[in-house]
Amino acid sequence: MTPNVSELLWEESSGADALPTSDHLGVNPPAQLTAWGVALCVSGTVIAAENAVVVTTILASPSLRAPVFLLLASLGLADLLAGVALVARFLFLFCLTPSDWSELVTSGLLVTSLTASLCSLMGVALDRYLSLSHALTYGSGQSRRRATILLLLVWAGACILGAIPAAGWNCLAKQTSCSVAPPLTRTYLSLLCGGYLVVVLVTLQLYVGICRVARRHAHAIAIQRHFLPSSQSYPGKSAGGRGFSRLVLILGVFVGCWMPFSLWGLLGDASSPPLFTYITLAPAAFSSLLNPLLYSLRNKDIRKVLLHACCPRRHAAQLHCPVDV
Repeated sequence: MTPNVSELLWEESSGADALPTSDHLGVNPPAQLTAWGVALCVSGTVIAAENAVVVTTILASPSLRAPVFLLLASLGLADLLAGVALVARFLFLFCLTPSDWSELVTSGLLVTSLTASLCSLMGVALDRYLSLSHALTYGSGQSRRRATILLLLVWAGACILGAIPAAGWNCLAKQTSCSVAPPLTRTYLSLLCGGYLVVVLVTLQLYVGICRVARRHAHAIAIQRHFLPSSQSYPGKSAGGRGFSRLVLILGVFVGCWMPFSLWGLLGDASSPPLFTYITLAPAAFSSLLNPLLYSLRNKDIRKVLLHACCPRRHAAQLHCPVDV
């Protein structure tokens, strides 16, 4: 999905065309290892390892079966796949002979992982909205079944989208139809990025709904303050401020990671500078590194399971299922 960075660096020094052709991909030997290659391998390995810990923790603990944990497991699996795709990209570029097949495999893996990751993030936002607006009924067995069905549909759609380039909708035979990310065609990438923008906008709307519900709850708490004894504690403004700051951080990272490439995929074409593709695609891939820190590892139950696995004598497995905003 991403252009060949080694060819871009070669272009900057020699003035040659940076857009790889299918002939070049089929006969070029492995590229010489560069700082980009090292960063690609290290980042992919760290992303895969970090998310593997999250997925293993959730799947291995019977107490983590609420809808939110199913969504976090899906998010971790998608980001794990993104890390594997980056490592595979490194191997094909710097260890093996690049080919059309390797381009299609890595592109399909990235499309599948990024699509599943983005849709899982939307699912997490939906879970948080429903858990606040339907606090008394959400989290039941019916909610878990709905979350499972939703995730099955998400992954089926992501796998289909990732397989489309390998099925024949690519620009290997017609370079003029390439997008900013060969071997994906401009039409295919435009439709994909258009869908990404829709998911981003829906997710932002869900977080706006979360803010409205939280504001109503804060107003109800403020009213109840007048009927509480002066010695009884109640949530203070500092807690609400911290929650709002965390929400702003999550939204800022989410928009900053996904909006640039979604817009660039719609506006750019094969003649666009490849450097812009790296600049906009890197944050989307980097989100796979940040997601476990912003979502999974912030959850108290997941942290308790990890601490119990590391220090079973000091941390008892007394788990419950709160939802962190």
